Amino acid sequence: MPGSGERRGDAYESDLMTDALSKALADHGLELRIVDWEADLAEFDGVSLALLGSSWNYQDKPQEFITKLDALEARGIQLCNSAEIVRWNARKTYLRELADKGAATIPTIWLDDVIADDVMAAMDSFGCEKLVVKRQIGAGAEGQMIFARDHMPDAGWRFGHKAMLQPFLPTIQSEGEFSFIFIQGELSHALRKNAAEGEYRIQSLYGGTESDYRPSQDEAAQAQKIIAALPFDTPLYARIDMVRGEDSQLLLMEAEMIEPYLYPVQGPELGPRIASAIANRLAEKVPAS
Repeated sequence: MPGSGERRGDAYESDLMTDALSKALADHGLELRIVDWEADLAEFDGVSLALLGSSWNYQDKPQEFITKLDALEARGIQLCNSAEIVRWNARKTYLRELADKGAATIPTIWLDDVIADDVMAAMDSFGCEKLVVKRQIGAGAEGQMIFARDHMPDAGWRFGHKAMLQPFLPTIQSEGEFSFIFIQGELSHALRKNAAEGEYRIQSLYGGTESDYRPSQDEAAQAQKIIAALPFDTPLYARIDMVRGEDSQLLLMEAEMIEPYLYPVQGPELGPRIASAIANRLAEKVPAS
């Protein structure tokens, strides 16, 4: 965990990203240096561009995180992705905005907090047997809870966070979740993430595994439409996570643009693509000689 000296079970993902990026950036004469986002601003002296990654505790300190990003940009440091994008992407209510623009999303009830009665009311509203309760500001399924009609919370239970309630989709276990990785608005690669036996969370921290996936033209187009609907300039990177609904249509789960794992194993060209995009962004800031 950041600042604790302890390594999370999925810390190897950060290692894989660092390895892929450092080698590719070196080919452009650029050096990758790791700086804790909570470090003093002086630690960022000499940094031209900050690439967000492995900031695993930002969801517990969202305002402090965004304030630090604002301060870095005020020092003339390019952020990828920008503070504007992070501010928009940090709270999952952005899904409502994308749905208004035509994105197919999972039906969701938004509440400032959740009690036991809300769980039953949501199940009745959706007509479902299982319900997932998620934090509006969250990452990696942290704090996520699942309930069923025969496994309800105690009468005095309270979630304790601004929440989103969604019907549980069985396809997350039978087929998995699909991730589409975009670099500078172009599809880099796609993959399928499957949960461990008896689990529904697909993250490696819970035993989830990944495999290569070649999307159909229609599937790739559906993911591309999400990128096109974003209310800002093209982000350097984005991971579009989708799951198939019961009618076989892909539904948007999340559009991750803060510090998502981008799966360099399934996309061996990821490092060079990001490095090239970074080099171009830095070059654009250099005045012509």
